[in-house]
Amino acid sequence: QVQLVESGGGLVQAGGSLRLSCAASGLRFRVNMMGWFRQAPGKQREMVAIINRDGVTTYADSVKGRFTISGDNAKNTYLQMNGLKPEDTAIYYCYLSALNNYWGQGTQVTVSS
Repeated sequence: QVQLVESGGGLVQAGGSLRLSCAASGLRFRVNMMGWFRQAPGKQREMVAIINRDGVTTYADSVKGRFTISGDNAKNTYLQMNGLKPEDTAIYYCYLSALNNYWGQGTQVTVSS
């Protein structure tokens, strides 16, 4: 059974930084893509950043230049978040695409003004 475990969320002041980590276990198929989505209260879940198995990255316009996604061994992915803004406040979910799609339980990121 595939499990994704996130860590690194928390409370930070505007302009600060956080680093999210996601560790995948139980993988039996080749990973096509890993990434991060977020959902703020009252809003739909949105893509933040994704990285495919070739290392190609894609970012939401709202985080370009501030967030950096990386990965290693197609089992772990990281999201370095700099220059955080109050509008970045949300639950951040790790995502993995292999034979099926998998989601982590989410980690809260709160940015105070």
